[in-house]
Amino acid sequence: MKKILIVYHDAGGGHRNAAVALQTFLAGQPRDWRVELVQFQDVTDRLDVLRKVTGIRIQQQYNILLQNGWTLGGTYLLRVLQGTIRLFHKRLVNLLEKYWRENPADLLVSVIPHFNRQICESWTRVYPGRPFVTIITDLADFPPRFWIEPLKEQYVVAGTEKAVEQARAMGHDSAHIFPTSGMIVRPDFYVSDSSDPAELRKQMGLQPDRTTGMVLFGGHGSKVMLDIAERLEAAALPLQLILICGRNEALASKLRSHAWKMPVHIVGFTKEVHKLMRAADFLIGKPGPGSIAEAMIRKLPVLIECNVWTLPQERYNAEWVKKKNVGIVLKSFRDVVGGVKQMLEPARLAEFRKNLAAQDNRAIFEIPEILAALLGEGSGVSRCAVSASTPALYNALGKRERV
Repeated sequence: MKKILIVYHDAGGGHRNAAVALQTFLAGQPRDWRVELVQFQDVTDRLDVLRKVTGIRIQQQYNILLQNGWTLGGTYLLRVLQGTIRLFHKRLVNLLEKYWRENPADLLVSVIPHFNRQICESWTRVYPGRPFVTIITDLADFPPRFWIEPLKEQYVVAGTEKAVEQARAMGHDSAHIFPTSGMIVRPDFYVSDSSDPAELRKQMGLQPDRTTGMVLFGGHGSKVMLDIAERLEAAALPLQLILICGRNEALASKLRSHAWKMPVHIVGFTKEVHKLMRAADFLIGKPGPGSIAEAMIRKLPVLIECNVWTLPQERYNAEWVKKKNVGIVLKSFRDVVGGVKQMLEPARLAEFRKNLAAQDNRAIFEIPEILAALLGEGSGVSRCAVSASTPALYNALGKRERV
């Protein structure tokens, strides 16, 4: 039996989601693999300098910034973090070496940024020749020292043409770059859903035939959701909203206490986002790679913003949305009413839906074949287009994601 380790952390929800989605999907395949998750923060807690000073883990501080929208100056903070990581490089490598020796495996996968140099160096010292793979869970890298490192031992799984170009520019050859058709998304987003959107809206207490927007800002929500909803309510548009607050219970409480004049359905943390999307016509949210990828699979156009407050690693996502013409990018959600008015135009919405139909992200089905090839079990993988299991096969097998 081959053993695979997947390294993730909880700064934002996307890294955990990718790790768990991949682990769950691999567990349902007829392969002689054991897949285990490694929480990076748990392994390296003793070196968490910010926690020693503030009492709060780095990943928790990141999530607090997201919840409150304190993201101005993100590039500067990012470089400070990366400088700190470099200062602790040797100690991190030594700590990780010890962990790998105590937890041997045949292949190591990282779905986190910033630490891939330390992870790669420590892994190859302990297990030279055993593959180390970084799966980029953003639409593009934000160099230097973010996802891709100039290390010949690093294999890179890249979900966009931009990320592939960045890997080449960093010096990786075609044998170390694996393009996929998109980002990792939980397998249940691919399950066929023939439920009636109008009936789903009725079950939520919404009007069955009214245009419905979903407001989603990741697993930890954001206080900007309240402002967005209030602006749309004041505009008296023919609209209703599904507001998903994630683990932000304070936000959910505020939204529920408001006497809304328009129909709204408020949801806390849920694993049923894929089902709720069936009731929506478009998505309003931050330009996060996970929510954009999920919306693409469920064929929902997106309404996002991009400005100096946007996390630097997510700014390319807005460029991608505009390039593919699958949604609207605002300079600020202060203009959300104007953006929604465009979504309410039948011709505009039809244009987006036509472009959405061309999106075919099958990364969760492609990556197992990449890992198999690196473990010497595959018959060869094309770097141009990975041929893999289809979502239809997943449906036929009746698999369900149980995250």
